[in-house]
Amino acid sequence: MALPGSTEATPPVRMGFTLRSLYLLGPAFVAGVAYLDPGNVATNLTAGSKYGYLLVWVIVMANLSAWVVQYLSAKFGIVTGNSLPEYLGHTISRRYVRYAYWAQAQIVAIATDVAEIIGGAIALKLLFGTHLVVGAILTAVFSIAHLSLRERGRHRLFEIVILLLIAITAVGFTAGVFVEPIDRSALLQGLIPSFSGQESLLLGVGIFG
Repeated sequence: MALPGSTEATPPVRMGFTLRSLYLLGPAFVAGVAYLDPGNVATNLTAGSKYGYLLVWVIVMANLSAWVVQYLSAKFGIVTGNSLPEYLGHTISRRYVRYAYWAQAQIVAIATDVAEIIGGAIALKLLFGTHLVVGAILTAVFSIAHLSLRERGRHRLFEIVILLLIAITAVGFTAGVFVEPIDRSALLQGLIPSFSGQESLLLGVGIFG
């Protein structure tokens, strides 16, 4: 800012969306791919095939909750410059607490990865008739190769691969909407919280998870 009476020109502030801003969406797509893992898709499809639009409200509530968590996570990262595990690693001083935190994080990561590999193996079997063991190996190899891009500093390529996978999924779901049009009245009724027996409750918990 120029001082009063100064002849120094104040540079204009550029506002609005630019093509460069698209690069900021890369991390968002990386985080968003968590919604498209085989476990989530299988749970949602099972709920839809058995109960129609009954559990739509669960999906809406789950997404709203996720938005809040992601918003808070973004604020935390901007303020501290660290992810939550990194921050805890810097602040936890007792060794046994650090090891306990590391152990539970590894168990959660392994459980998540097992579900993804099984889901990928089932998907390859449905699409190409691949044996489940072979499909699991292919899924694991692709995942490791993809993650290695980030480890080697190829962050942009890492994000592009995820963007392509999300685009393929989006095209598939969009085509499904046109093949079998949505019943709008049933969809609106599905926004009213309700269950239909214990199994629908379990599916609702799975969707929210």
